Amino acid sequence: MDWLSLLGLGAFVDRWRSYAIEAAIAAEDRTTLFRLELREYKRSLAALIGLSLGLAALTVVMLTVLSCAILVQFWDTPERVTVAWAIAGTWIAIWVVAAILVTSLARKAGNGFAMTRKELANDWTEIKEQL
Repeated sequence: MDWLSLLGLGAFVDRWRSYAIEAAIAAEDRTTLFRLELREYKRSLAALIGLSLGLAALTVVMLTVLSCAILVQFWDTPERVTVAWAIAGTWIAIWVVAAILVTSLARKAGNGFAMTRKELANDWTEIKEQL
């Protein structure tokens, strides 16, 4: 004998069972999305660290060359000064490009898990509307 059907609760239990199944599927989808975004975030973070280390190395080189250029400026021939400042300018330009790359990558990394946050916000909005 099915007591739930006799009490008129069969449809109620079936409806809540379907809600639970749907919630489990949604949770699995959100977990998969989170894993995919976490992998992308880790990749972006690794690139940011690599570029930051490269930027640090370029900074050391830039300061070394810039120091040499300042020292050479006091030497006798003007050709040495021109070449030294050209080399220093080249290293400064390379450093600026690397700094721009690091900055743009840092901005992208700061927007991690955007799709997951959006999807969870949509879910929360739908839940509030149904309540």
